[in-house]
Amino acid sequence: MADQGESGVGERRRTLGKALAPFSVPAFRILWTGQTVSGAGDGMTRIALVFAVLHVGGSVTDVGLVIAAQTAMQVLFTLAGGVWADRLPRQLLMLGSDVIRAAVQLVLAVLLLTDRAQVWQLAVGAAVFGSAQAFFGPASSGLLAEIVPPEQLQRGNALMSFSNSAFSMLSPALAGLAIVLVGPGLVLALDAATFAVSAVSLAMLRLPPRTLAASQSFLADLRTGWRELAARTWLWLNLIAHTLFNLAIAAYYVLGPAVADRSLGGASAWGVIAAGWAAGSVAGGLVALRVEPR
Repeated sequence: MADQGESGVGERRRTLGKALAPFSVPAFRILWTGQTVSGAGDGMTRIALVFAVLHVGGSVTDVGLVIAAQTAMQVLFTLAGGVWADRLPRQLLMLGSDVIRAAVQLVLAVLLLTDRAQVWQLAVGAAVFGSAQAFFGPASSGLLAEIVPPEQLQRGNALMSFSNSAFSMLSPALAGLAIVLVGPGLVLALDAATFAVSAVSLAMLRLPPRTLAASQSFLADLRTGWRELAARTWLWLNLIAHTLFNLAIAAYYVLGPAVADRSLGGASAWGVIAAGWAAGSVAGGLVALRVEPR
């Protein structure tokens, strides 16, 4: 019985060591730290932006327009972000995106803290933020593949997702409390600081030179990317599912904060609700660390 118990403990240790293997790569540890801090700030700002619109006298329609401005620009530029992530050093592309998003959040924070913010300014800021984010995502996925060995890539992705989900579970509740106490402006300022931490972590990375894609026209690169997408049924079906999900969930993110503001106690209530959503993401991250699909 003792041998069986020791064998079980040893197996669990081996499984845990396998799941955490990407942390043995110094560059991954640096990248993970920066992205985790940045993810914590993002979890707070998703709550703050909505209540910033309501704070300056905006309506539920205005909330929808601001969120739509950010989402539309992110969708519009994602394909371009993918092309440039192949043409430019991904590290520099991500660093530039962090700097732009930090500047946007800082400007909006100053406007809110000085009571000068208007809905149109929040919408413009959200649009610029979404545009910069569109370039960060594709570059981030590619950079992770440069850092960790291929056999550890899924675990690296799972660790990134898990840490972001874990902080997304805590951040909304903290953001709700901060908004009640000091308003949404300070939360956006904190998010700007987290982007600065992410930028510093990216600047610290020392990676070997990468062979860039052969030079061809921008449209030719887009056509190549489209062919690669169309050739993988699992990928475009997944994208269609995510598209339908985002269309359906939009009302939840627009009307939910308004209901919480009017009937459930305000930003703190919406923060708790959003934290419950993130708890499911944490559970999914734990599963992704253990399960290895073909």
